[in-house]
Amino acid sequence: MTSAPDPKPAIMVLAPLPDFLMEPLRVLGTCHDFYREDECGRDSMVAEVGPSIRAIVMAGGSVAPVALLEKLPSLEIITVFGVGYDGVPVDWCRDHNVRVTNTPDVLTDDVADIAVALVLMTSRQLVQANHFLHQGDWLKAGYPLAHSLKGKKAGIVGLGRIGKAIASRLGPLGMQIAWTGRKSQDTPWTYVPELLALAAQSDFLIVSCPGGASTHHLVNAEVLVALGAQGTVINISRGSVVDELALITALQSNVIRGAGLDVFANEPTVPEALLACPNAVLLPHVGSATFETRGAMAQLCLDNLAAHISGGDLVTPVV
Repeated sequence: MTSAPDPKPAIMVLAPLPDFLMEPLRVLGTCHDFYREDECGRDSMVAEVGPSIRAIVMAGGSVAPVALLEKLPSLEIITVFGVGYDGVPVDWCRDHNVRVTNTPDVLTDDVADIAVALVLMTSRQLVQANHFLHQGDWLKAGYPLAHSLKGKKAGIVGLGRIGKAIASRLGPLGMQIAWTGRKSQDTPWTYVPELLALAAQSDFLIVSCPGGASTHHLVNAEVLVALGAQGTVINISRGSVVDELALITALQSNVIRGAGLDVFANEPTVPEALLACPNAVLLPHVGSATFETRGAMAQLCLDNLAAHISGGDLVTPVV
């Protein structure tokens, strides 16, 4: 006797996702964990279930290659568990009537908080001061002086939701705010059209623009030289936006004072040379890593999928 077909939509999962998302996702649809398979297993999965896949769920830093999508003729929607969707071929999706959603807004405050924390940690040398105390060095001498934020200039690269939240936090700390982006906006902060000019006048260059081909290595060796020996790079966007090799060279040779990074070019791998830089504060991509925010992101993913399956309006459409 032939069993009845599964009425739930087939969903391909491209990256590890938290249990609080996966458990309700498995109730919503029949999930196929593509990321768990080796290359041979992935080929077998695509051959077996590819024609039935209606949805993809992926993390913000993962990639949905066109070569894979072309093998999923029933694909209707890609839902990103994250605000960044640079791993999604948006133009291809638009041309093939595949919807795309992400999780904006709900993570803005937490990511902005991490940016501010990195500014404070690098300026006041809080990580080094903590090590100094734990190693018993305070018993021998006082910790060296660090740098105040008051009167310093923060240059923000990309003034979207997160960039604005960063600016609104740094202003009350006594910092002067300037920014650059694709076009001017009506804001209380100074707009600087050219990135090099922004870097040259900044004490902190804070990267909060989207990733992708258009911003790949936007912060390069020339920008770092313009930032100068009193400058610090903060990156909470995508590792691809900063030329990592140029940054390492700049840190090693004191072209810039320091760096505070929550994102890297090849996560979770961080270059040994970067790990060895005493003037770099490095975090393991924890910008949105709170129970509250990740839970809200998961719910937004589920709400978008449920809306699509039921024929309703998407909550946060990209395409």
